Amino acid sequence: MKNNPNQKKNSLKHVLFGSLIGTTIEFFDFYIYANAAVLVFPELFFPGSDKTMATLESLATFSIAFLSRPLGSAFFGHFGDKIGRKFTLVAALLTMGISTVTIGFLPSYASIGVAAPLLLMLCRFGQGIGLGGEWGGAVLLAIENAPPNKRAWYGMFPQLGAPIGLLLSGGTFLLLTDSMSNEDFMDYGWRIPFIASSLLVVVGFYIRTKITETPSFENSKKEQEEVKVPFLTLIKSYKNQLIFGTLAAVTTFLVFYLMTVFTLSWATSNLGFEKRDALLIQLFSVLFFALFILVSAVVADKIGRRKMLIIATAAIAVFGFFFSFFLKSGSMALVSIFTCIGMTLMGFTYGPLGTFLSELFPTNVRYSGASLTFNLAGIFGAAFAPMIAIWLASHYSLTYVGFYLTGAACISLFSLLVISKKEHKF
Repeated sequence: MKNNPNQKKNSLKHVLFGSLIGTTIEFFDFYIYANAAVLVFPELFFPGSDKTMATLESLATFSIAFLSRPLGSAFFGHFGDKIGRKFTLVAALLTMGISTVTIGFLPSYASIGVAAPLLLMLCRFGQGIGLGGEWGGAVLLAIENAPPNKRAWYGMFPQLGAPIGLLLSGGTFLLLTDSMSNEDFMDYGWRIPFIASSLLVVVGFYIRTKITETPSFENSKKEQEEVKVPFLTLIKSYKNQLIFGTLAAVTTFLVFYLMTVFTLSWATSNLGFEKRDALLIQLFSVLFFALFILVSAVVADKIGRRKMLIIATAAIAVFGFFFSFFLKSGSMALVSIFTCIGMTLMGFTYGPLGTFLSELFPTNVRYSGASLTFNLAGIFGAAFAPMIAIWLASHYSLTYVGFYLTGAACISLFSLLVISKKEHKF
């Protein structure tokens, strides 16, 4: 890669913090919805149904964001590959932030009837559009400024936004439920994290405006490598990477949402756990998620991103066979061990994923390609995963939820083995 001597370089601090702060905000926004979809929305936006049906209806709105994320990837990816990473990242952050804050002001079903869940779905759609554009740009901001031998380490920083965002969102809900009565929490307390996220958006906006364009994008423009419509170029020239990259990432999404949304729902609805205890277990397990993102990045830079993902995915396939053993027990200790193991495996697969997907595509379509593979995987791996898992567990048994995870891991493992091994220049 040729360097432009006149180009202002981003400092290491700005690159890593700029990529981390954005994904932290985005995932905080995304996860407070996930917590609310289990703990709050069934009662406030879907009354009149039995408890299980209300939860399923609430989780259906949760899935909307995964369906809209590829649209966000295509839209923001187009502009990210055409006009640059910086402007696109700022726009994606604002889209997500406005959608989230609006949820905090929505009236309930009791106030405006069916319009309430419809407005909730519209806001969730906006969250998906924003996150669809955010993730790919944040990863590229990190790895397109990275030394070749440290791409996984740099690419790990935006991935850390997921556990940090989850800790912040879960911690906020835990603090609120501990400090106010259930009536006050259901009345107005749940709105606080949605509205308060506006403060994080302001911080993220400020940091993002201080960052210059990445060297890879500037050099691509200088060498006139720009393509007219990145999405069409992907479909025409990079079908293998798009299809198998998507399938390779499916298990990452599935294991995460089974460990968080499904386990939280099952523990509070079927095992009789208090909301507070279930949130504490989840928050403790997230520490393992964060730790092993760091570990996986170090290992991936030594043995390769693809090999690291193959090992992690194979381990997840085995983990699926033990799924029911832990959750059937109803033991708080075993459920805690279960979530910690699952989150450890999640860290191993999630840490190098952003770098791996980005390396599948050249600079002129990288934003679109990495974003689309990641977010299409979100549809197949997560959009309906909590609903499918609840249905399988309710109609068959928890054993079949484990089979569901193992089956997905086998598909991802096959995809990692057959995907193109060509690594594009940065």
